[in-house]
Amino acid sequence: MVIKVFLASSSGSTAIKKKQQDVLGFLEALKVDYAPLDIACNEDNRMWMRENVPVEKKPTNGIPLPPQIFNEESYCGDYETFFDAKEDNAVFAFLGLPPPPGSKEAKEAEKAFILENGPVENGTVEIETVESETVESGTDDAEDEENLEAEEVEEENLDDDSLKRVVPMEEFNGDEHTEEVEAEVGGETGEEAAEEATAEDAAAEEKVAKEEEEAVEDTEEATEDTPPVKQEEAQEEVEDEEAKGEDDQPVSEVDLL
Repeated sequence: MVIKVFLASSSGSTAIKKKQQDVLGFLEALKVDYAPLDIACNEDNRMWMRENVPVEKKPTNGIPLPPQIFNEESYCGDYETFFDAKEDNAVFAFLGLPPPPGSKEAKEAEKAFILENGPVENGTVEIETVESETVESGTDDAEDEENLEAEEVEEENLDDDSLKRVVPMEEFNGDEHTEEVEAEVGGETGEEAAEEATAEDAAAEEKVAKEEEEAVEDTEEATEDTPPVKQEEAQEEVEDEEAKGEDDQPVSEVDLL
């Protein structure tokens, strides 16, 4: 579909020139393909424009003034109707063209369709609307993926921190930590496990103290029994040495005589 804009290149009216420039400039800004048709230099263009402008759209004198806009053979309107459509963000609807996906006019057209016909569950409003929703959903999916990756990184960091906290506790506490874990697995609380461990430690200390007392008593009894035996043995050794000394003395001549 080609948009035809009928204009007068050599018009002496400043107002007409300004209106023509406004229409062409706005179409170029929207990147709409159009074909300018000059009625000042081409009589066929002028006659075709006058014949195809609807009667109700013609001025009182019956001669429509440029710019006049057509979509192929379909009449769109003059400058005033074009200006109103521009103010209402409905230029594509004025031109009979589908609005580009994601444009403000496309969103407004979708809202108007929903208000008129209700939401469409298993269908699409227009191809352009579907494309717009696809773009928006793609952006939302990308944001969701980024949030999911951030949450996974946070969970990994938390796991690393928990491992860093657990390993030193196992190394420093040793068996006590194991006992606490076993107590928790058996349904006991940390306080009950600590009380049991304290009771066991107290019983062990009492047992060790009792054994030490018994050892001290045995040592004292042994000490009391040992001195008399040693004294007797020492006395016997002295007597043996004296007897041996007497036997070893040399026999003198006096003794022999």
